[in-house]
Amino acid sequence: MSQHPDQVELLGKLSHMGSYGRADHEPKDEFIKTFYPVPEHSRAFDPDVVLIIGPRGSGKTELFKAVLKFKLLPAILRYSPQKSLQSSDLTNAEWIPAHPIGRDFPDPYGLEIYFKENQNNPKDSQDVWYAYLLRVLSSYLDIESQREIIKITQNPGADVQKNVDALKNAGTKPTIILDQLDEILEKEGRYLFIGYDELDILGGSNYQVTSKAIEGLIAFWATYTRRWRRIRAKIFLRTDLFEKHARIGGADLAKLAANRAEIQWNEKNLYAMLVKRIANTDQNLLTYCENSKIQFDKDMDIQFVPNMKNFENNKFLINRLVGKYMGPTPKKGLTENWLLNHTKNGLGQILPRQFVRLIERAAENQLSKGVYPKWPQLLEPISLRKAIDIVSIDHVNQSDDEYPWIIGLKTRIKDQNVPWPRRSLEIFLKKDWQSPWASDAKIRPPTDNPKEFIDYLVDNGIFRQRSEGRIDVPDLYLQGLGLKRKGGVKKKEQN
Repeated sequence: MSQHPDQVELLGKLSHMGSYGRADHEPKDEFIKTFYPVPEHSRAFDPDVVLIIGPRGSGKTELFKAVLKFKLLPAILRYSPQKSLQSSDLTNAEWIPAHPIGRDFPDPYGLEIYFKENQNNPKDSQDVWYAYLLRVLSSYLDIESQREIIKITQNPGADVQKNVDALKNAGTKPTIILDQLDEILEKEGRYLFIGYDELDILGGSNYQVTSKAIEGLIAFWATYTRRWRRIRAKIFLRTDLFEKHARIGGADLAKLAANRAEIQWNEKNLYAMLVKRIANTDQNLLTYCENSKIQFDKDMDIQFVPNMKNFENNKFLINRLVGKYMGPTPKKGLTENWLLNHTKNGLGQILPRQFVRLIERAAENQLSKGVYPKWPQLLEPISLRKAIDIVSIDHVNQSDDEYPWIIGLKTRIKDQNVPWPRRSLEIFLKKDWQSPWASDAKIRPPTDNPKEFIDYLVDNGIFRQRSEGRIDVPDLYLQGLGLKRKGGVKKKEQN
């Protein structure tokens, strides 16, 4: 195959589109290149929505960062189907992070100590959040109100007990002060949104601490959401944590969950997100997209956004990029469907980070091969097939922050063939259940036994339960966990 002069350059740009989680110090001009405002996600910013739910990797933190750090809410709402959200009160709202806030909040060990010493009164976990809410809202209060709560705001952020004791000693003053602030905000037509993200790290590897803290946060805002009209919370919560607390959260969670927003990605939005990333990575890639019949809107805040009225052209770009089929004949399947099917987790969800990463890794594979398809095609199907294994390994290796036990799981099941009979898998896991799951001996699975653990893995999309009862593993996790699929064929160097 002859090489077109643009192929190496374009593949190099494709391989660095930025699918990995980026550092907190990432500049705004880089963030806006990758951020795609999913129209359906804008519902998360309805003032009456408190809970925003989504699985790991669905973009909750990116949405949180877009609004709280980079002030992109006006851009998000421009693409919202809910025109009622485009009021000046909302677009001019102020956003305040309440977690994570670094040194101004206790670490997991501090929370663990506090909850051990305060086990009898369920309200103690709510008081933690009330005390730290006062701390983050202090600068919005008048001088007299700041003096009233100075014993709370001047304590070290790491000292939970001192802050909660100061709250209790203040009696009804904190509520009176925040009632007054809420009234002022309403008169002025303003909102203060309090944002909570990364709640899975509250207790570190201690799931009991994480659960206690989340239950307290939900109970606190279940009460005060009804009281305050202009001081509003936005709680970004991982789906598995929500479902866990849905079983035990009772009336508090039910009140907030009834009007929750869910961060989900459909085929249309996934391809639009991918196209936006490609187009905003480089001027030559933008031209490549435009030559693939895609039209873009130039947004004042987030650069080039694909026009979704011509969604079918997004598929045309994929066909131009890779070819219509994953081989020389239709028998190998449509490329647009293959991309979707091979990046699904066990729940059938496709997450944007892995979807983009598949194209990046495929571009790396094509460059390393040094052979290129006929222009304007950039990728051969074999480069994509090899990429899914690399993406799986990357995905598992980068899961240990949220699933610190996942390497222990890999150690136990590596080299096994899937699918398994469920009972066989339970027996297999039971053999080494008490052995270490990580270098830190405190790290354990989030359940008490293998049966519950398998349920947890299925509920989180790491495993998949087939209709006949056997347990399978999706391609997204297969190679990363060192597993083999029964009847699988070895990948060949041809399409």
